[in-house]
Amino acid sequence: MEVVNRHCAGLDVHKKTVVACRIVPHREGEWEKEIRTYGTTTGALLELADWLRAGQVSQVAMESTGVYWRPVFNILEADFEVVLVNARHIKHVPGRKTDVRDAQWIAELLQHGLLTASFIPPAPQRAVRELIRYRTKLLQERTREVNRLQKVLEDANLKLGDVISDVLGVSGRAMLQALIVGQDNPAQLAQMAHGRMRSKIAALEQALTGRVRDEHRFLLKLHLEHIDYLTERVTELQQEIDRRIVPFDHNHLLDRLDTIPGVGLLTAQGLLAEIGTDMQRFPTAGHLASWAGLVPGKQESAGRNRSAKTPKANRHLRTILVEAAHAAGRSKDNYLAAQYRRLAARRGKKRAAIAVAHSILVITYYLIQRGTAYVDLGAHYFDQRNQQATQRRLVKRLEQLGFSVSLQPLPQAA
Repeated sequence: MEVVNRHCAGLDVHKKTVVACRIVPHREGEWEKEIRTYGTTTGALLELADWLRAGQVSQVAMESTGVYWRPVFNILEADFEVVLVNARHIKHVPGRKTDVRDAQWIAELLQHGLLTASFIPPAPQRAVRELIRYRTKLLQERTREVNRLQKVLEDANLKLGDVISDVLGVSGRAMLQALIVGQDNPAQLAQMAHGRMRSKIAALEQALTGRVRDEHRFLLKLHLEHIDYLTERVTELQQEIDRRIVPFDHNHLLDRLDTIPGVGLLTAQGLLAEIGTDMQRFPTAGHLASWAGLVPGKQESAGRNRSAKTPKANRHLRTILVEAAHAAGRSKDNYLAAQYRRLAARRGKKRAAIAVAHSILVITYYLIQRGTAYVDLGAHYFDQRNQQATQRRLVKRLEQLGFSVSLQPLPQAA
């Protein structure tokens, strides 16, 4: 096979050790392969970098093994072209598997140009992405803690969640605090309702009639304190995210992404952190959808398609888009909502969410690439049963946007 990289190295990365194979020209038509093992501390990795530099290595390849590749990448990215590869794409032939053979196999694949590098964002984008992913974890943990609080209420025969949609709102919080300090009179607890909840006094009295014990009050106190702590951490984290994401918000990009149905400000920040603003790395919207795992899988053998499941890819981006798709499906008078309901009726809600998530990602791609705004003409634009009314609504919508439109009447059906 043709040699593409004359000075290269392959790394088999583990938690405590890195096995490196360096391939450099030796004599005419011959290659020198040298194997060394280093630790994963910063000092050991700097020694690895010096050894690679001494062999005039320009490219280094390694598997994306958990998070163990990150310390190695942090040291080598400044001086070498680091190729991070999906482990599924370079799986060795079974039998006689050792760390040395794995490192040598990776180096040989890189030498002949048979590796496809994974996309690694620049350092500023990686920093914002880590903060947003941690924010997601904190919000999920807060939701779990709220569910634990609800479990305590159920165990105490308190059906507060059946009457109040948000038990941590102003009314619900006041009642919970009174329960913690020992108040158990349903009538007095119900009088703590505020605003429109005052119309549900009778229902609240029945819901607050229970069997509250000391362990329930203690658990409610701990759950509320933990929820407050998580809320403070999310607020602090959000302030840091807002500060760091400013350099990526070119031409009010966050505001333009916010106009997509189902996409709010937090979702827009997540999309921007995962995708970035440089669309040159994705030749088409289809490439971006494939990278996000929002395309059908392909496994053909003997003319038969064995699987059509979506591939495993960027699960963080996929989760953000699927949540946005479900939110768009609950909205009204827009194309994405109509698409969701149309597909959900035939294929189910999960498949419909994947299809709408793909549409949202395609829209995001063109908003970032072209610097344009999103204008939804409404679900009625795609309804061919009433074309004349569709034409009038289209003209009115374009005129509201400042366009001067004069359309010819649509021909009558034969």
